[in-house]
Amino acid sequence: MIRDALDQQFVPRNRREFLWEAAGGIGGVALASLLHSDRLLAAEPTLSTNPLASRKAHFAAKAINVIQIFCPGGLSHVDTWDYKPELERRHGEAFDAELGKQTFAGVGGNYAKSFWKFRQHGECGRWMSDLFPRLASHVDEMAFIHSMQSKSALHGPAMFMANSGFIRPGFPSMGAWVTYGLGSESENLPAFVVLPDTRGLPPGGLANWAAGFLPAVHQGTVIETSAERPPIADLFPPADRAVSPDTERDGREFLRTLNVAHAERRGDSLLEARIAAYELAARLQMSAPEAVDLSGESAATLKPYELDDPDVGPFGRQCLLARRLVERGVRFVQIFCGAENTSSKKIRPNWDSHEDIVRDHGYWGRVLDTGASALITDLKQRGLLDSTLIICTSEFGRQPFMQGSQKGRDHNPGVFTAWLAGGG
Repeated sequence: MIRDALDQQFVPRNRREFLWEAAGGIGGVALASLLHSDRLLAAEPTLSTNPLASRKAHFAAKAINVIQIFCPGGLSHVDTWDYKPELERRHGEAFDAELGKQTFAGVGGNYAKSFWKFRQHGECGRWMSDLFPRLASHVDEMAFIHSMQSKSALHGPAMFMANSGFIRPGFPSMGAWVTYGLGSESENLPAFVVLPDTRGLPPGGLANWAAGFLPAVHQGTVIETSAERPPIADLFPPADRAVSPDTERDGREFLRTLNVAHAERRGDSLLEARIAAYELAARLQMSAPEAVDLSGESAATLKPYELDDPDVGPFGRQCLLARRLVERGVRFVQIFCGAENTSSKKIRPNWDSHEDIVRDHGYWGRVLDTGASALITDLKQRGLLDSTLIICTSEFGRQPFMQGSQKGRDHNPGVFTAWLAGGG
């Protein structure tokens, strides 16, 4: 009988519904956390225990912020940054399998020179392919690393290695390490922000910006980059879940009781990180909404990003948001130029050009060229390039031969290229 009574009173709720009905949504939880920070609820740690408090580096450095542009799928170094005259001489020759090249999808075809012409640019005379005409104008401000390697030819493990140094998930990402060591310059925005491609998350998903064994507060915070969607999901309760002021007040009192009890126990890194994230979400909504509002940008600033172009505009918006975020003290911003593979073969959703490298790299090359060049120019004009390090990389390169009889190139974990700009 008791169980029957309980069953009649108990209405199943998922976690999201519980939050909405207990305190009017994440905004309510965030407000409770803000009250906590104002000492209106349970006591908060002192400033010296704040894991995101800004800290000085052991050695003086000009760069104080990082913008990482990640090109998932495997950007072909031999068609972009790494000029190979010998490959031109061997064009059309049969691939020698005895060389022991590690392939991923089948037997290699004949050697193939770059599908784009290489030319020298800048005072340094740097060779770059015609795939990046705008970035070529910045070549004197760029440094190239041609000896990058991966330990895996699979996208997921290679993504993890590029972001954490290990092919397995569970280790701190680059952004997590940077914020762990240096903290944040902003109290109103996350220290580590991730701007995913509008098509979706990259191969490997959330593990690419995880904190691993570091405190969870150092994991990346995803901000929506589509202009049609709010920057942070679920800030407000749905209309059909709205509650009365009395219910909301009761919910806040209930949260206060829980908060007092929680503060008396040993800290939980994941829970504390979630509360900190809610607090940051509330601050972003209440104190810094202009961080993702581009309406105040001048026409001259917006033009190079080509935001109205359906192909290059979304990535241009990501790059512009990255500039605005570092301008406001965000320590590490990670931009993804591409998403996870899908079944669609019209144009690959990333740089994984197995079937037709001219089609896929031609599309993504224009995307990267437009956004990245506009970002470098924008940072330089605002005096931020010397204090911001831009890193552009992929998880591996592509082979110097064709993939069988197709017009694409296979994965090449043996070598690929990364470039850097800025940072003094």
